[in-house]
Amino acid sequence: MSYYHRLGQIPHKRHTQFRKPDGSLYREELMGLEGFHGVQSILYHHFLPPRLVKAELVRSEAIEYAPFGAIRHRALATENLADGGDAVSARRTLMGNHDVTLGVARATKSMDYFYRNAQAYEVWFVHEGKGALQTQFGRVDFVPGDYLVIPYGTTWRMRLDTPEGRFFIVESRSQISAPKRYRNEFGQLLEHSPYCERDIRPPVDLETFTETGEFEVLVKARDTLTRHTLDYHPLDVVGWDGCLYPWAISIHDFEPITGRVHQPPPVHQMFQGHNFVICSFVPRLFDYHPEGIPAPYNHSNVNSDEVLYYCDGNFMSRKGIKKYDLTLHPSGLPHGPQPGATEASIGVKETAELAVMVDTFNPLELTKEALAYEKPEYQASWMAGAAA
Repeated sequence: MSYYHRLGQIPHKRHTQFRKPDGSLYREELMGLEGFHGVQSILYHHFLPPRLVKAELVRSEAIEYAPFGAIRHRALATENLADGGDAVSARRTLMGNHDVTLGVARATKSMDYFYRNAQAYEVWFVHEGKGALQTQFGRVDFVPGDYLVIPYGTTWRMRLDTPEGRFFIVESRSQISAPKRYRNEFGQLLEHSPYCERDIRPPVDLETFTETGEFEVLVKARDTLTRHTLDYHPLDVVGWDGCLYPWAISIHDFEPITGRVHQPPPVHQMFQGHNFVICSFVPRLFDYHPEGIPAPYNHSNVNSDEVLYYCDGNFMSRKGIKKYDLTLHPSGLPHGPQPGATEASIGVKETAELAVMVDTFNPLELTKEALAYEKPEYQASWMAGAAA
C-alpha cells in the first residue's frame, strides 16, 4: 500500500538545488524499488548518505533449518520465550522458506543503535507493548494490535514505552502491500476493501539531527549483519516526499467480511507478498444461515502451508492452543476443527478471537531453535474423543 506523503522541507522541483541557511547544499537521495520502476521517495540529508567511517562484518544471518520429518501438524508454545534485550536482538526466527520467514520477539528495552534491513520488507505485529519506531522518515507510534510495515532500506530504532514488548514478525524478500483485489487501477482502496487509506498511519513529527560523533547502524544484507559506524546522526533528513515509507495500521481497524454461510480464509486477507499472504482474524458475527455451521470446514490446502499466531480470545476451532502459540498446518495433510468443535459452534452468534495468519505457497521449514518450543501432542488432538 502506498500513497503520496511528505514531511519537512523540500524544494519546489526534484533534482534541483536545495540549500541550507549557510548556502551549502542539502544532499538528495532517491530511495526506490525495482530500479526506478517501483514506488519511491526522495529524501534530503544534511550529510552525504554514502559517508561511512568503518564497516565491520558482525556475523552470518543465514538460517539453520531442521529436518522436517514426517508430515504432521505442528504447534509451538512461545509464552515463556526468553527476553533478548532490544527488539532486534530479541527476535527468534522459528520457520521460513526462500520467500518469507516468521518469528517472534520479547523485547525488554529500547534500542541504543540503529538497524537497516537491506534485503527484506518487515512487518512487526505488536501483540503487547507501546512505543515508537524512529526512522529517517519520521516517527511511527505503536500500540497493541498495530502492524508496522517497514520497507527495505529503512533505517530505524525502536523505543519501548512499556517494560516489555511482544511481537510476531514477518520478514519478506518481496514488497508487502494491500491485496490487488482491494485496489482500483490507480491504486486507491475500493469500497469493498476491509480497510481504507484513512486507517493507515504514515510517519509523523520528522526530527532532524545534525549532531556529529559516533553512531552505530547494523545493516542486514546478503544474509549477513554488518556494523556501520557513522560520524553523523543517521536521522539527518530535513524533508522528504514520495510513496515509499514505513507505516502502521491496526488489526482493530480491519472490518471483517461475513456471510450467510462460512466464508473462506481469503476474506481475512490483510497484506500480500510474493508467494504468501497475511490475514487478520478479528471479532466478528458468525454465519446467519439457519442451519449454518460457524466452525470452518476441513480443508486440504494442497499448494500452501498455513501458520496461525494466536493473540487473544477463544479460537473456537482449536483445542489445547493458548495465547502466544503458533500452529503450522503443512500441505499434504487435511486440517480443520478438532473433535467436538464443529458441534459446539452450532448456534454460536459471534467470536472474540484475535489471530494473525500467514499462508505460504511454498513449504515452510522449522528452524532448529523452533523445536525447543514444540508441543508434540498437537497432532494427537484430532484423536482425543474422536467421532467417525
